[in-house]
Amino acid sequence: MQTASTIARLTLLAVGVAGALAAADANAAAFQLKENSAKGLGRAFAGSGSAEGDASIIAVNPAGMRQLEGTMIQGDVSAISFGAKFKGTGRTGVSARTPNGAPAQGGNGGDAGMIAPVPAAYFHMPIGEQAHFGVSLTAPFGFKTEYDNGWVGRYSGLKTDLKAIDLGFAASYDVNPYVSFGASVFVEHLTIELTNAIDYGGILAGRVPGFAPGNADGTLKIEGDNNAVGWTVGGLFSIDENTHIGLSYRSKVKHKITGGDATFDGADRARALLTNSPGTIGWFMSTSGKATVTMPASATLSVTHKVNDRWTVMGDVTRTAWKTAFDSVTVDYASPQPDSVLKFGYRDTTFVSLGADYKLSDTVTLRGGVALDQTPTTDAHRDVRVPDTSRKWLSLGVGWTPSANTEYNLGYTHLFTSDPNVYVPAGTNNQGNSLTGKYKVRGDVLAASFQYKF
Repeated sequence: MQTASTIARLTLLAVGVAGALAAADANAAAFQLKENSAKGLGRAFAGSGSAEGDASIIAVNPAGMRQLEGTMIQGDVSAISFGAKFKGTGRTGVSARTPNGAPAQGGNGGDAGMIAPVPAAYFHMPIGEQAHFGVSLTAPFGFKTEYDNGWVGRYSGLKTDLKAIDLGFAASYDVNPYVSFGASVFVEHLTIELTNAIDYGGILAGRVPGFAPGNADGTLKIEGDNNAVGWTVGGLFSIDENTHIGLSYRSKVKHKITGGDATFDGADRARALLTNSPGTIGWFMSTSGKATVTMPASATLSVTHKVNDRWTVMGDVTRTAWKTAFDSVTVDYASPQPDSVLKFGYRDTTFVSLGADYKLSDTVTLRGGVALDQTPTTDAHRDVRVPDTSRKWLSLGVGWTPSANTEYNLGYTHLFTSDPNVYVPAGTNNQGNSLTGKYKVRGDVLAASFQYKF
């Protein structure tokens, strides 16, 4: 039988926020998205802050606008196909009195992945001979997963939907043909929506006749949104006309969600009993809450070298500061439920890529690239809302320039991943239910872009 103090540690609003933050993107560490360019995707985003001719550099390294010609617009759209299939078992009713619990009922949840579009848009305009102005609309973070209702891990997560959209304004100045500096300011809109099941039966088991673990499930839906401001600074340094080095830093973005909603539904009798029971009076009522959610900072070193008239090679290294952003998150409730400090244990990550362009003709360019992408999660902290894992990229692309003013690009990436293990111990976020198993994950991305120079 679980005591009131044990129930207090459930902190159900925190469960929801934690699940959203633990979500992982199909092909960048955790829920970070790199899909802002079809041209960049074709070479595994090598040269993202130093290569010429790609307007996505406005968002990555604004100093790189020196590499853009004239006034232009560019639109990109990426289709991410991500799959995650769980196979394993769970236990219900795990407590000090029943440490082994009983086998959990439910299926494996189906394919929790999705196919989702990720759009991006850019505008660049030179100002005089040495200055540049740019606008970018990108989605740097996001993910969505959804399991079948009643699956064996439903107390850890059913649905996760996290999106961050940035509108940025950039400016840069060319000190000379070899040195440029730039900066941008962006407004980021973050939305979170997620659900998970609540085991009211497990909480009431042994206290109220007729209740047992898994026989009185309810649901919790969490929603929240916020607007916050961030910035990017960068420099582009050219050793000569063929070799360019880009350095850029994107700030962390702190979202203070003050109007989040928590909606409890289902198992009305069980919820009413708990809402009015000593030690849990006022709990499990639809309420509001607030929490600070921080998107991590990152730094990128990018190099591009033109070998000859046909070959150009690129490389990128990005370091993302997950540890300081997701070491812990404190959730404050408007209801009598106590505040909660959530421990994530994320580690900082490194993304490394190498790529090349080959100019097949005056109008056609072929691309390719490989990358290593490290996950911030470990076996001790992996979450079912998506089991993130380190992955290897293999990318291909093609560009077509039918005229001096227009350019089309296609890019494709396949992700090679291991099958990560997941162990969710009882008493963390899942009301005395544990889960053990393995995931089969897959990821593919296809992108297209159009660029027009005025």
